[in-house]
Amino acid sequence: MPPLVRPVRPTDTLTRDALAVLQPGFTGTTAPDWLLRRLDEGLTTVGLFGRNVANPGQLAALTGRLRREREDVLVAVDEEGGDVTRLEVRGGSSFPGNHALGAVDDPALTRAVARELGRRLAECGITLNWAPSADVNSNPDNPVIGVRSFGADPHLVARHTAAYVEGLQSAGVAACTKHFPGHGDTAVDSHLDLPRIAADLATLQERELVPFRAAVAAGTRAVMSAHILLPALDGDRPATLSPAALHGLLRAPAAEGGLGFDGLIVTDGMEMQAIAATYGIERGSVLALAAGADAICVGGGLADEDIVLRLRDALVTAVRDGELPEERLADAAERVRALARWTRDAGAGEGAAPAPGIGLTAARRALRRTAGGQPYAPLTAAAYVAAFTPLANIAVGDETPWGVAAELARLLPGTDTGTYSADAAAAAGAPALVEDLLTAAAGRRIVAVVRDVHRHPWMADALAALLAARPGTAVVEMGVPQAPPRGALHLATHGAARVCGRAAAEALTGRL
Repeated sequence: MPPLVRPVRPTDTLTRDALAVLQPGFTGTTAPDWLLRRLDEGLTTVGLFGRNVANPGQLAALTGRLRREREDVLVAVDEEGGDVTRLEVRGGSSFPGNHALGAVDDPALTRAVARELGRRLAECGITLNWAPSADVNSNPDNPVIGVRSFGADPHLVARHTAAYVEGLQSAGVAACTKHFPGHGDTAVDSHLDLPRIAADLATLQERELVPFRAAVAAGTRAVMSAHILLPALDGDRPATLSPAALHGLLRAPAAEGGLGFDGLIVTDGMEMQAIAATYGIERGSVLALAAGADAICVGGGLADEDIVLRLRDALVTAVRDGELPEERLADAAERVRALARWTRDAGAGEGAAPAPGIGLTAARRALRRTAGGQPYAPLTAAAYVAAFTPLANIAVGDETPWGVAAELARLLPGTDTGTYSADAAAAAGAPALVEDLLTAAAGRRIVAVVRDVHRHPWMADALAALLAARPGTAVVEMGVPQAPPRGALHLATHGAARVCGRAAAEALTGRL
Protein backbone atom coordinates (compact mmCIF):
# COMPACT_ATOMS: atom_id res chain seq x y z
CA MET A 1 0.00 0.00 0.00
CA PRO A 2 1.47 3.39 -0.94
CA PRO A 3 2.16 5.79 1.96
CA LEU A 4 -0.60 8.20 2.88
CA VAL A 5 0.08 11.64 1.47
CA ARG A 6 -1.28 14.46 3.56
CA PRO A 7 -3.17 16.92 1.37
CA VAL A 8 -1.61 20.33 1.04
CA ARG A 9 -3.68 23.24 -0.17
CA PRO A 10 -3.02 24.76 -3.58
CA THR A 11 0.08 26.88 -3.96
CA ASP A 12 -1.99 30.02 -4.54
CA THR A 13 -3.79 29.55 -1.19
CA LEU A 14 -0.55 28.86 0.65
CA THR A 15 1.06 31.89 -0.95
CA ARG A 16 -1.81 34.16 0.05
CA ASP A 17 -1.62 32.89 3.63
CA ALA A 18 2.17 33.28 3.71
CA LEU A 19 1.86 36.88 2.50
CA ALA A 20 -0.98 37.56 4.94
CA VAL A 21 1.19 36.88 7.98
CA LEU A 22 3.99 39.26 6.95
CA GLN A 23 4.26 42.85 8.20
CA PRO A 24 6.87 44.37 5.85
CA GLY A 25 8.10 47.91 5.36
CA PHE A 26 9.37 49.87 2.37
CA THR A 27 11.39 52.97 1.63
CA GLY A 28 10.06 56.30 0.39
CA THR A 29 6.95 58.37 0.98
CA THR A 30 4.84 56.76 -1.76
CA ALA A 31 3.89 53.10 -2.09
CA PRO A 32 6.12 51.24 -4.56
CA ASP A 33 4.54 49.15 -7.31
CA TRP A 34 5.83 45.88 -5.86
CA LEU A 35 4.04 46.55 -2.58
CA LEU A 36 0.73 47.30 -4.30
CA ARG A 37 1.04 44.08 -6.31
CA ARG A 38 1.62 42.03 -3.17
CA LEU A 39 -1.46 43.55 -1.53
CA ASP A 40 -3.46 42.20 -4.46
CA GLU A 41 -1.81 38.79 -3.94
CA GLY A 42 -2.67 38.46 -0.24
CA LEU A 43 -0.43 40.79 1.75
CA THR A 44 -2.62 42.21 4.52
CA THR A 45 -0.32 44.45 6.60
CA VAL A 46 2.10 47.25 5.75
CA GLY A 47 4.44 48.70 8.37
CA LEU A 48 5.37 52.37 8.29
CA PHE A 49 8.49 53.95 9.78
CA GLY A 50 9.89 57.45 10.07
CA ARG A 51 11.39 57.23 6.59
CA ASN A 52 7.85 56.95 5.16
CA VAL A 53 6.51 60.09 6.85
CA ALA A 54 6.88 63.66 5.59
CA ASN A 55 3.71 65.29 6.94
CA PRO A 56 0.14 64.31 7.87
CA GLY A 57 -1.24 65.11 4.41
CA GLN A 58 1.34 62.97 2.65
CA LEU A 59 0.78 60.16 5.13
CA ALA A 60 -2.98 60.22 4.60
CA ALA A 61 -2.46 60.11 0.84
CA LEU A 62 -0.09 57.16 1.20
CA THR A 63 -2.45 55.12 3.36
CA GLY A 64 -5.33 56.04 1.09
CA ARG A 65 -3.42 54.60 -1.86
CA LEU A 66 -2.81 51.37 0.06
CA ARG A 67 -6.49 51.18 0.97
CA ARG A 68 -7.58 51.58 -2.64
CA GLU A 69 -5.61 48.42 -3.36
CA ARG A 70 -6.98 46.57 -0.33
CA GLU A 71 -9.88 48.06 1.60
CA ASP A 72 -9.12 46.31 4.89
CA VAL A 73 -5.32 46.68 4.82
CA LEU A 74 -3.73 46.92 8.25
CA VAL A 75 -1.42 49.93 8.29
CA ALA A 76 0.91 49.60 11.27
CA VAL A 77 3.35 51.98 12.90
CA ASP A 78 5.61 52.09 15.95
CA GLU A 79 4.19 55.24 17.54
CA GLU A 80 4.70 55.13 21.30
CA GLY A 81 4.75 58.90 21.70
CA GLY A 82 7.57 60.30 23.80
CA ASP A 83 11.03 59.26 22.66
CA VAL A 84 9.75 56.77 20.06
CA THR A 85 7.79 58.69 17.45
CA ARG A 86 7.26 58.14 13.75
CA LEU A 87 4.48 60.67 13.14
CA GLU A 88 6.75 63.48 14.36
CA VAL A 89 10.10 61.88 13.72
CA ARG A 90 11.81 65.11 12.62
CA GLY A 91 10.34 67.52 15.15
CA GLY A 92 9.74 65.52 18.32
CA SER A 93 6.51 64.22 19.74
CA SER A 94 3.49 66.22 20.89
CA PHE A 95 2.94 63.51 23.52
CA PRO A 96 5.10 62.55 26.49
CA GLY A 97 6.05 58.89 26.68
CA ASN A 98 5.03 56.21 29.13
CA HIS A 99 7.45 57.14 31.92
CA ALA A 100 5.99 60.64 32.15
CA LEU A 101 2.46 59.25 32.26
CA GLY A 102 3.50 56.80 34.96
CA ALA A 103 5.06 59.64 36.97
CA VAL A 104 1.72 61.49 36.94
CA ASP A 105 -0.10 58.22 37.73
CA ASP A 106 -3.50 59.37 36.54
CA PRO A 107 -4.98 56.55 34.41
CA ALA A 108 -7.68 58.91 33.10
CA LEU A 109 -4.93 61.16 31.73
CA THR A 110 -3.14 58.19 30.16
CA ARG A 111 -6.41 57.09 28.56
CA ALA A 112 -7.01 60.59 27.19
CA VAL A 113 -3.47 60.88 25.81
CA ALA A 114 -3.73 57.48 24.11
CA ARG A 115 -7.13 58.36 22.68
CA GLU A 116 -5.82 61.59 21.14
CA LEU A 117 -2.77 59.76 19.79
CA GLY A 118 -5.09 57.14 18.32
CA ARG A 119 -7.28 59.83 16.79
CA ARG A 120 -4.28 61.38 15.04
CA LEU A 121 -3.11 57.98 13.80
CA ALA A 122 -6.56 57.19 12.47
CA GLU A 123 -6.77 60.58 10.81
CA CYS A 124 -3.67 59.57 8.83
CA GLY A 125 -5.13 56.17 7.95
CA ILE A 126 -3.11 54.09 10.46
CA THR A 127 -5.06 51.25 12.08
CA LEU A 128 -2.51 49.22 14.11
CA ASN A 129 -0.06 50.69 16.60
CA TRP A 130 2.86 48.58 17.84
CA ALA A 131 2.31 50.04 21.32
CA PRO A 132 2.11 50.35 24.29
CA SER A 133 5.22 49.02 26.00
CA ALA A 134 4.02 47.07 29.03
CA ASP A 135 7.54 46.30 30.23
CA VAL A 136 8.25 46.75 33.92
CA ASN A 137 11.54 48.67 34.00
CA SER A 138 12.87 46.75 36.99
CA ASN A 139 16.50 46.99 35.83
CA PRO A 140 17.63 50.65 35.96
CA ASP A 141 20.54 49.80 33.65
CA ASN A 142 18.15 48.71 30.88
CA PRO A 143 19.56 50.25 27.67
CA VAL A 144 16.48 49.90 25.45
CA ILE A 145 13.34 50.29 27.61
CA GLY A 146 13.92 53.04 30.19
CA VAL A 147 11.46 55.90 29.67
CA ARG A 148 9.46 53.72 27.27
CA SER A 149 8.15 51.98 30.41
CA PHE A 150 5.48 53.40 32.69
CA GLY A 151 7.74 52.55 35.63
CA ALA A 152 9.27 49.91 37.87
CA ASP A 153 6.14 48.94 39.80
CA PRO A 154 4.16 46.13 38.10
CA HIS A 155 0.77 47.36 39.30
CA LEU A 156 1.40 50.94 38.21
CA VAL A 157 2.51 49.65 34.80
CA ALA A 158 -0.59 47.42 34.67
CA ARG A 159 -3.14 50.16 35.30
CA HIS A 160 -1.54 52.48 32.75
CA THR A 161 -1.12 49.75 30.16
CA ALA A 162 -4.85 48.99 30.45
CA ALA A 163 -5.75 52.68 30.22
CA TYR A 164 -3.53 53.14 27.18
CA VAL A 165 -5.07 50.14 25.40
CA GLU A 166 -8.57 51.41 26.15
CA GLY A 167 -7.79 54.93 24.97
CA LEU A 168 -6.06 53.89 21.76
CA GLN A 169 -8.72 51.37 20.78
CA SER A 170 -11.56 53.78 21.57
CA ALA A 171 -10.25 55.71 18.56
CA GLY A 172 -10.54 52.59 16.40
CA VAL A 173 -6.79 51.86 16.31
CA ALA A 174 -5.71 48.39 17.42
CA ALA A 175 -3.18 48.24 20.25
CA CYS A 176 -0.25 45.83 20.13
CA THR A 177 0.99 45.48 23.71
CA LYS A 178 4.71 44.68 23.93
CA HIS A 179 7.28 43.14 24.58
CA PHE A 180 5.85 39.85 25.89
CA PRO A 181 6.65 38.39 28.38
CA GLY A 182 8.56 41.51 29.47
CA HIS A 183 11.79 43.24 28.39
CA GLY A 184 12.28 45.33 31.52
CA ASP A 185 14.79 43.20 33.42
CA THR A 186 17.47 43.22 30.74
CA ALA A 187 20.85 44.93 30.45
CA VAL A 188 21.17 43.95 26.76
CA ASP A 189 19.41 45.49 23.76
CA SER A 190 17.78 42.74 21.67
CA HIS A 191 18.42 44.82 18.56
CA LEU A 192 22.07 43.92 19.11
CA ASP A 193 22.17 40.58 20.95
CA LEU A 194 19.99 38.00 22.73
CA PRO A 195 19.12 39.15 26.27
CA ARG A 196 18.63 36.60 29.03
CA ILE A 197 16.31 37.05 32.02
CA ALA A 198 17.18 34.78 34.93
CA ALA A 199 13.97 35.37 36.91
CA ASP A 200 12.05 32.29 38.06
CA LEU A 201 8.47 31.63 37.03
CA ALA A 202 7.04 33.00 40.28
CA THR A 203 8.84 36.31 39.72
CA LEU A 204 7.61 36.46 36.13
CA GLN A 205 4.04 35.91 37.32
CA GLU A 206 4.32 38.58 40.01
CA ARG A 207 6.25 41.16 37.99
CA GLU A 208 6.56 40.84 34.18
CA LEU A 209 3.19 39.28 33.48
CA VAL A 210 1.03 41.58 35.62
CA PRO A 211 0.75 44.34 32.96
CA PHE A 212 0.12 41.83 30.18
CA ARG A 213 -2.75 40.29 32.12
CA ALA A 214 -4.19 43.79 32.49
CA ALA A 215 -3.77 44.43 28.76
CA VAL A 216 -5.58 41.20 27.90
CA ALA A 217 -8.37 42.07 30.33
CA ALA A 218 -8.62 45.51 28.70
CA GLY A 219 -9.11 43.86 25.31
CA THR A 220 -5.80 44.50 23.56
CA ARG A 221 -6.19 43.31 19.99
CA ALA A 222 -2.56 42.27 19.59
CA VAL A 223 0.49 41.37 21.66
CA MET A 224 4.09 41.63 20.46
CA SER A 225 6.63 39.01 21.53
CA ALA A 226 10.14 39.78 22.74
CA HIS A 227 13.40 38.29 21.52
CA ILE A 228 14.52 37.38 25.04
CA LEU A 229 15.58 34.09 26.57
CA LEU A 230 13.78 33.12 29.78
CA PRO A 231 15.10 29.76 31.03
CA ALA A 232 12.18 29.55 33.49
CA LEU A 233 9.95 29.13 30.42
CA ASP A 234 12.28 27.74 27.76
CA GLY A 235 15.99 27.13 28.13
CA ASP A 236 16.66 26.87 24.40
CA ARG A 237 14.60 29.36 22.43
CA PRO A 238 13.75 33.05 22.93
CA ALA A 239 10.11 33.88 23.60
CA THR A 240 9.38 34.78 19.97
CA LEU A 241 10.29 31.22 18.92
CA SER A 242 9.09 29.40 22.03
CA PRO A 243 5.87 27.33 22.07
CA ALA A 244 6.09 27.38 25.87
CA ALA A 245 6.01 31.19 25.91
CA LEU A 246 3.48 31.84 23.15
CA HIS A 247 1.17 28.84 23.10
CA GLY A 248 1.78 27.56 26.61
CA LEU A 249 1.70 30.89 28.46
CA LEU A 250 0.16 33.66 26.36
CA ARG A 251 -2.57 31.51 24.79
CA ALA A 252 -3.14 29.07 27.65
CA PRO A 253 -6.32 29.64 29.68
CA ALA A 254 -6.10 31.39 33.03
CA ALA A 255 -7.09 28.15 34.79
CA GLU A 256 -3.80 26.68 33.56
CA GLY A 257 -1.71 29.67 34.59
CA GLY A 258 -1.81 31.35 31.19
CA LEU A 259 -3.15 34.69 30.02
CA GLY A 260 -5.95 33.33 27.83
CA PHE A 261 -5.14 35.71 24.98
CA ASP A 262 -7.05 35.04 21.77
CA GLY A 263 -5.96 37.98 19.63
CA LEU A 264 -3.08 38.49 17.22
CA ILE A 265 0.47 37.59 18.29
CA VAL A 266 3.03 39.71 16.43
CA THR A 267 6.79 39.17 16.55
CA ASP A 268 9.20 41.96 17.27
CA GLY A 269 11.35 42.87 14.26
CA MET A 270 12.84 39.65 12.89
CA GLU A 271 15.89 41.46 11.51
CA MET A 272 17.00 42.27 15.06
CA GLN A 273 20.26 40.53 15.87
CA ALA A 274 18.78 38.46 18.70
CA ILE A 275 17.05 36.42 15.95
CA ALA A 276 18.82 37.23 12.69
CA ALA A 277 22.32 36.49 13.97
CA THR A 278 21.29 33.28 15.74
CA TYR A 279 18.65 31.60 13.58
CA GLY A 280 18.50 33.67 10.42
CA ILE A 281 15.40 35.55 9.36
CA GLU A 282 13.83 32.81 7.23
CA ARG A 283 14.37 30.04 9.76
CA GLY A 284 13.38 32.32 12.61
CA SER A 285 10.11 33.22 10.88
CA VAL A 286 9.19 29.56 10.36
CA LEU A 287 9.96 28.77 14.01
CA ALA A 288 7.96 31.78 15.21
CA LEU A 289 4.86 30.72 13.27
CA ALA A 290 5.24 27.14 14.49
CA ALA A 291 5.58 28.40 18.08
CA GLY A 292 2.29 30.30 17.90
CA ALA A 293 3.07 33.73 16.43
CA ASP A 294 0.58 34.95 13.83
CA ALA A 295 2.38 37.87 12.20
CA ILE A 296 6.02 38.40 11.27
CA CYS A 297 7.21 41.97 11.77
CA VAL A 298 10.04 42.81 9.37
CA GLY A 299 10.93 45.98 7.56
CA GLY A 300 12.61 48.28 10.03
CA GLY A 301 16.00 47.46 8.58
CA LEU A 302 15.12 45.24 5.61
CA ALA A 303 12.59 47.09 3.51
CA ASP A 304 12.40 45.80 -0.04
CA GLU A 305 10.59 43.25 -2.15
CA ASP A 306 13.35 40.70 -1.77
CA ILE A 307 12.75 40.15 1.95
CA VAL A 308 9.02 39.71 1.36
CA LEU A 309 9.62 37.09 -1.32
CA ARG A 310 12.25 35.31 0.76
CA LEU A 311 9.95 35.01 3.77
CA ARG A 312 6.90 34.12 1.68
CA ASP A 313 8.80 31.30 -0.02
CA ALA A 314 10.36 30.10 3.25
CA LEU A 315 6.92 29.71 4.81
CA VAL A 316 5.42 27.94 1.79
CA THR A 317 8.41 25.58 1.61
CA ALA A 318 8.16 24.86 5.34
CA VAL A 319 4.54 23.82 4.92
CA ARG A 320 5.33 21.59 1.95
CA ASP A 321 8.26 20.02 3.79
CA GLY A 322 6.18 19.34 6.90
CA GLU A 323 8.11 21.74 9.17
CA LEU A 324 5.15 24.09 9.58
CA PRO A 325 1.64 22.62 9.83
CA GLU A 326 -0.57 24.10 7.14
CA GLU A 327 -3.35 24.49 9.72
CA ARG A 328 -1.04 26.70 11.79
CA LEU A 329 -0.29 28.97 8.83
CA ALA A 330 -3.98 29.13 7.91
CA ASP A 331 -4.95 29.95 11.51
CA ALA A 332 -2.32 32.71 11.70
CA ALA A 333 -3.46 34.22 8.40
CA GLU A 334 -7.08 34.19 9.53
CA ARG A 335 -6.18 35.98 12.77
CA VAL A 336 -4.48 38.71 10.74
CA ARG A 337 -7.51 39.05 8.47
CA ALA A 338 -9.84 39.11 11.47
CA LEU A 339 -7.95 42.07 12.94
CA ALA A 340 -8.03 43.79 9.56
CA ARG A 341 -11.81 43.37 9.51
CA TRP A 342 -12.08 44.76 13.05
CA THR A 343 -10.13 47.91 12.18
CA ARG A 344 -12.22 48.41 9.05
CA ASP A 345 -15.49 47.97 10.92
CA ALA A 346 -14.40 49.96 13.98
CA GLY A 347 -14.44 53.16 11.93
CA ALA A 348 -11.01 54.35 13.04
CA GLY A 349 -11.15 57.82 14.54
CA GLU A 350 -14.89 58.30 14.19
CA GLY A 351 -16.36 60.05 17.21
CA ALA A 352 -13.03 60.78 18.90
CA ALA A 353 -13.17 64.45 19.86
CA PRO A 354 -9.85 66.30 19.30
CA ALA A 355 -7.83 67.13 22.41
CA PRO A 356 -4.87 69.01 20.90
CA GLY A 357 -3.35 70.23 24.16
CA ILE A 358 -3.49 66.98 26.14
CA GLY A 359 0.13 66.03 25.46
CA LEU A 360 1.56 69.28 26.78
CA THR A 361 -0.77 69.13 29.76
CA ALA A 362 0.57 65.68 30.59
CA ALA A 363 4.20 66.79 30.13
CA ARG A 364 3.70 69.71 32.49
CA ARG A 365 2.11 67.48 35.10
CA ALA A 366 4.98 64.99 34.82
CA LEU A 367 7.69 67.58 35.52
CA ARG A 368 9.37 67.20 38.92
CA ARG A 369 11.36 70.09 40.38
CA THR A 370 14.04 69.81 43.07
CA ALA A 371 15.75 72.90 44.49
CA GLY A 372 19.46 72.61 45.21
CA GLY A 373 21.69 74.30 47.75
CA GLN A 374 22.25 77.34 45.52
CA PRO A 375 19.49 79.94 45.05
CA TYR A 376 17.96 79.76 41.60
CA ALA A 377 16.34 82.70 39.82
CA PRO A 378 14.37 82.04 36.62
CA LEU A 379 16.21 82.65 33.37
CA THR A 380 15.44 86.02 31.84
CA ALA A 381 18.15 86.30 29.18
CA ALA A 382 19.69 84.05 26.54
CA ALA A 383 21.36 81.04 28.13
CA TYR A 384 23.75 78.29 27.06
CA VAL A 385 22.43 74.73 26.94
CA ALA A 386 25.04 71.98 27.39
CA ALA A 387 23.54 68.76 26.11
CA PHE A 388 25.34 65.65 27.35
CA THR A 389 24.26 63.22 24.67
CA PRO A 390 24.40 59.42 24.91
CA LEU A 391 24.32 57.16 21.89
CA ALA A 392 20.67 56.76 20.85
CA ASN A 393 19.27 53.25 21.05
CA ILE A 394 17.94 51.82 17.80
CA ALA A 395 14.29 51.88 18.88
CA VAL A 396 14.47 55.64 19.41
CA GLY A 397 16.77 56.43 16.49
CA ASP A 398 19.01 59.46 16.16
CA GLU A 399 16.93 61.47 13.68
CA THR A 400 14.45 62.74 16.28
CA PRO A 401 15.61 65.93 18.04
CA TRP A 402 15.48 66.09 21.81
CA GLY A 403 16.45 68.44 24.61
CA VAL A 404 15.39 71.88 25.79
CA ALA A 405 17.49 74.19 23.60
CA ALA A 406 14.92 74.75 20.85
CA GLU A 407 12.08 75.41 23.28
CA LEU A 408 14.25 77.62 25.48
CA ALA A 409 15.42 79.61 22.45
CA ARG A 410 11.77 80.18 21.52
CA LEU A 411 11.24 81.82 24.93
CA LEU A 412 14.69 83.44 25.19
CA PRO A 413 16.01 84.31 21.71
CA GLY A 414 19.76 84.04 21.43
CA THR A 415 19.97 80.88 23.51
CA ASP A 416 22.24 78.38 21.85
CA THR A 417 23.57 74.92 22.61
CA GLY A 418 26.59 72.66 22.52
CA THR A 419 26.56 68.88 22.31
CA TYR A 420 28.99 66.82 24.38
CA SER A 421 29.41 63.08 23.84
CA ALA A 422 31.15 60.09 25.36
CA ASP A 423 33.76 60.24 22.60
CA ALA A 424 34.54 63.88 23.40
CA ALA A 425 34.78 63.08 27.11
CA ALA A 426 37.09 60.12 26.43
CA ALA A 427 39.33 62.15 24.13
CA ALA A 428 39.67 65.24 26.29
CA GLY A 429 38.69 64.17 29.81
CA ALA A 430 36.00 65.80 31.91
CA PRO A 431 38.02 68.87 33.03
CA ALA A 432 39.01 69.82 29.47
CA LEU A 433 35.51 69.18 28.20
CA VAL A 434 34.06 71.48 30.83
CA GLU A 435 36.70 74.14 30.14
CA ASP A 436 35.63 74.14 26.48
CA LEU A 437 32.00 74.29 27.58
CA LEU A 438 32.60 77.32 29.79
CA THR A 439 34.40 79.08 26.96
CA ALA A 440 31.45 78.44 24.66
CA ALA A 441 28.99 79.65 27.31
CA ALA A 442 30.86 82.97 27.40
CA GLY A 443 29.52 84.02 30.78
CA ARG A 444 25.89 83.13 30.11
CA ARG A 445 23.94 81.04 32.58
CA ILE A 446 24.13 77.34 31.84
CA VAL A 447 21.50 74.64 31.61
CA ALA A 448 22.92 71.11 31.60
CA VAL A 449 20.75 68.51 29.90
CA VAL A 450 21.39 64.84 30.66
CA ARG A 451 19.70 61.57 29.77
CA ASP A 452 19.98 58.57 32.11
CA VAL A 453 22.99 60.04 33.87
CA HIS A 454 23.02 57.04 36.23
CA ARG A 455 23.95 54.75 33.31
CA HIS A 456 26.80 56.86 31.92
CA PRO A 457 29.88 57.44 34.11
CA TRP A 458 31.40 59.88 31.61
CA MET A 459 28.24 61.98 31.82
CA ALA A 460 28.20 61.93 35.62
CA ASP A 461 31.88 62.98 35.72
CA ALA A 462 31.34 65.83 33.26
CA LEU A 463 28.29 67.04 35.16
CA ALA A 464 30.17 66.97 38.46
CA ALA A 465 33.01 68.99 36.97
CA LEU A 466 30.57 71.52 35.52
CA LEU A 467 28.69 71.94 38.80
CA ALA A 468 31.97 72.41 40.66
CA ALA A 469 32.86 75.23 38.28
CA ARG A 470 29.35 76.70 38.01
CA PRO A 471 27.26 75.74 41.08
CA GLY A 472 24.34 77.84 39.81
CA THR A 473 23.81 75.59 36.81
CA ALA A 474 20.35 74.13 36.29
CA VAL A 475 20.17 70.44 35.41
CA VAL A 476 17.44 68.83 33.32
CA GLU A 477 17.27 65.01 33.42
CA MET A 478 15.32 63.77 30.38
CA GLY A 479 15.77 60.06 30.99
CA VAL A 480 14.96 57.90 34.00
CA PRO A 481 15.68 60.07 37.06
CA GLN A 482 17.56 57.36 38.95
CA ALA A 483 20.55 59.44 40.10
CA PRO A 484 20.17 61.88 43.04
CA PRO A 485 19.09 65.38 41.92
CA ARG A 486 21.96 67.83 41.40
CA GLY A 487 22.23 71.48 40.43
CA ALA A 488 20.82 74.76 41.69
CA LEU A 489 17.59 73.59 40.10
CA HIS A 490 16.97 69.99 39.02
CA LEU A 491 14.13 69.18 36.67
CA ALA A 492 13.09 65.62 35.85
CA THR A 493 10.95 65.45 32.71
CA HIS A 494 10.65 61.63 32.56
CA GLY A 495 11.27 61.65 28.82
CA ALA A 496 12.73 63.63 25.97
CA ALA A 497 9.68 64.38 23.80
CA ARG A 498 9.33 67.90 22.41
CA VAL A 499 6.54 68.67 24.90
CA CYS A 500 8.79 67.55 27.76
CA GLY A 501 11.40 70.04 26.55
CA ARG A 502 8.76 72.75 26.41
CA ALA A 503 7.59 72.04 29.95
CA ALA A 504 11.19 72.23 31.18
CA ALA A 505 11.80 75.50 29.32
CA GLU A 506 8.70 76.99 30.92
CA ALA A 507 9.94 75.96 34.38
CA LEU A 508 13.45 77.32 33.74
CA THR A 509 12.02 80.72 32.81
CA GLY A 510 9.43 80.86 35.60
CA ARG A 511 6.47 80.47 33.26
CA LEU A 512 5.33 77.16 34.80
